[in-house]
Amino acid sequence: MTTGQAEAGAATAPATAAERRRITVRGVVQGVGFRPFVHTLATELGLTGHVTNTGEGVVTEVEGAAAALAAFGRRIRTDAPPLAVVETVDAEDVAVTGDTGFHILPSRADGLSRTLVSPDAATCEACLAELADPADRRHRHPFLTCTHCGPRFTIVTGVPYDRALTTMDRFPMCPRCAREYADPADRRFHAQPISCHDCGPRLRLLTADPADRTRPPVPAPGPDPVAGARRLLADGAIVAVKGLGGYHLVCDASNDTAVTLLRRRKARGDKPFALMARHIDDIAHLVRAGAEERALLTGPVRPIVLLRRRRDPVPAPDAPALSDAVAPGSPDLGVMLPYTPLHHLLLGLAGDPPPLSEPLRRRDPDAPRLLVMTSGNVAGEPIVTDDDEAVRRLVHLADAWLTHDRPIRIPCDDSVVRVSDGEPLFLRRSRGYAPLPVPLPVPVRPALATGGDLKNVLCVAEGDRAWLSAHIGDMDDLATQLAFEEAEAHLETVTGVRPQVLAADRHPGYRSGQWARRHTDGRPLVRVQHHHAHVAAAMAEHGLPDGHPVIGVAFDGTGYGDDHAIWGGEILLADYDGYRRFGQLAYVPLPGGDTTVRRPYRMALAHLRAAGLDWAADLPPVAACPPQERQLLARQLERHLNCVPTSSMGRLFDAVSSLAGICHHAGFEAQAAVALEAAALTAGEDHGPGYAFALRAAPLGTTGADTVADPAPVLAAVVADLRAGTDPALIAARFHTAVADLVRRGCALARERTGLTTVALTGGVFANTLLAEAAARLLRQDGFTVLRHRRVPPNDGGLALGQIVVAARTAGAAAR
Repeated sequence: MTTGQAEAGAATAPATAAERRRITVRGVVQGVGFRPFVHTLATELGLTGHVTNTGEGVVTEVEGAAAALAAFGRRIRTDAPPLAVVETVDAEDVAVTGDTGFHILPSRADGLSRTLVSPDAATCEACLAELADPADRRHRHPFLTCTHCGPRFTIVTGVPYDRALTTMDRFPMCPRCAREYADPADRRFHAQPISCHDCGPRLRLLTADPADRTRPPVPAPGPDPVAGARRLLADGAIVAVKGLGGYHLVCDASNDTAVTLLRRRKARGDKPFALMARHIDDIAHLVRAGAEERALLTGPVRPIVLLRRRRDPVPAPDAPALSDAVAPGSPDLGVMLPYTPLHHLLLGLAGDPPPLSEPLRRRDPDAPRLLVMTSGNVAGEPIVTDDDEAVRRLVHLADAWLTHDRPIRIPCDDSVVRVSDGEPLFLRRSRGYAPLPVPLPVPVRPALATGGDLKNVLCVAEGDRAWLSAHIGDMDDLATQLAFEEAEAHLETVTGVRPQVLAADRHPGYRSGQWARRHTDGRPLVRVQHHHAHVAAAMAEHGLPDGHPVIGVAFDGTGYGDDHAIWGGEILLADYDGYRRFGQLAYVPLPGGDTTVRRPYRMALAHLRAAGLDWAADLPPVAACPPQERQLLARQLERHLNCVPTSSMGRLFDAVSSLAGICHHAGFEAQAAVALEAAALTAGEDHGPGYAFALRAAPLGTTGADTVADPAPVLAAVVADLRAGTDPALIAARFHTAVADLVRRGCALARERTGLTTVALTGGVFANTLLAEAAARLLRQDGFTVLRHRRVPPNDGGLALGQIVVAARTAGAAAR
């Protein structure tokens, strides 16, 4: 006999005096089938009463025997639906009413929301079975969903979570869907996005006029938009496909011409594209995927997972080809599996006919089985969600639009994750994770943090929870700034947080900070130093309480320093209240700002000059720099014209990448550093003699740091290796080893002087898993406790979490 059967039997035992209890469940309990679950559980246990959604959570009143009530209280936690996250269960006794039956009552919007909206979830196995079953009435329905899967966060317009407060409110249910919605025994009982072919959203396929793209696109011929889109993709077209959180630009990943065309139209340079594979087996010959990666790929979120490429891929029989233009020079492939019914249809169900007639078919008869899936936007702008805007903004990028009439309330890009040391490491936390809260170890006042200007993510928090938005993007253009405002308003709506304090980065030029200043409305604005925020984010996600300082190693590309320099190679002694700059990378001039970021050879030349090394003609960055530019750069460095001092570790990676002859031009953020890591991965285990930074005491009163790490000996060793004919891959590996050893030595010195034994590794440089894993391993060998990011990205996508804990802690309010 099962536990449920035993408890149900107990409920039907000889009657005892009835009791009644009101139970409030908080957490992710709306939009996940929680009320239907409660109805089924109460009915099984012979309890009467009712359940409803409120702004506080799911509130249930149950009446019956004490044993049945006790069983109900246990199982409401242990047997909750798969997408539910039960945070708290509060129960109180109330007066017995003697009612009969158990009912789901209409939702109540009483007061501010304190419930948690579920993220969007990938199509479940039960729905996929119906999608592929010709006998099922939802066979091939592109918007198939149930209480266990489908859109949530991206369609919510308000709370409590009910159909009337989603973008599905414009689609009245047909009689059959209405019966399923009202049937407690049905999997779609109170599934708010429920629909079918008769009453759901409708697909359309529009095609552009290739001769005149200024003309409006027209409906494509044929009764099946998906079949039409598959034909276009197989024929080399680029199709804008409307997904859960926005449009994707899609093409056949095996078609060199199509991938190259998309890369050119989007002005993407060599930045890798993400892939969608029909099945994990379709990419097994290209990448290495362990159990952790496979779990991420096939789970309820299905993010883009970065997988290491095989050095010598051996195509399996019938394995799909991959164009070299998908991810040129990248050590990884970003792969995801289908997460909506439309994706499954687009890639083809078992038994689907090939998209092209036999004479035109390429060697893969079921093409395309691998699709490029990249965000539907113009470079630098946010992902497109509006249908009219998709036609207008993507008209020069796409040949066709596979769209539908269910609105997207809020943009939500695909999340990007990789596995490092056996655990997930976020590079972008968005679809499938937003807006799940991050628990806080210290209470905070209601607050809003605006993050940074790169990879912007904002955050609201109150009490012991913080909610991060989906990925917004770089704040360089008006469209992204408008998307920021939309995301902020929506996040306040779904969380009920009404900020009393604002937090922003200290950089005076950051648009995120300027927005915060314009929207204070009399509320205090706290400016938080960039690298302190990084360290505080790592501390918060690991649950460190007040009074637990750490050694924070913050390595990134750019962060505004207290001395108005550009920091980025920092060792801080930090807690939530403040920090002291214990160590730093030696300052070098950053000539020309963004120009030098895009041309790593300039950073290499600046570092060589600072190290006292000649710009000899045999060095790769010298050869890469045009003579006239080299002359101007020399004068600029001599006269300190437009040269901001920087201690950035990210810029040092750029410099060494160019110095080793690996990357001289960066078409996307961190391209040179990624190329350096890729080269190091090919070097094998035996790197030979290593390099070493010089550690010296900082001159008094110059930087505020106790210790300066001088890269001059490292650069001199690189030059010597180059002249000895050393393979650039070995140089790259030795440099990574040198940086990991610098972390070890710097932290050992900090422990010697302070007694601190916990180290937080943070900042975008630690997205480099070769470096991060090596540094963490060395630190653990030395007895340190190492904190690495697992809930938020180490890059600026996690910055707002640190800002909000520093700025809004109730314990620190009086001091500020």
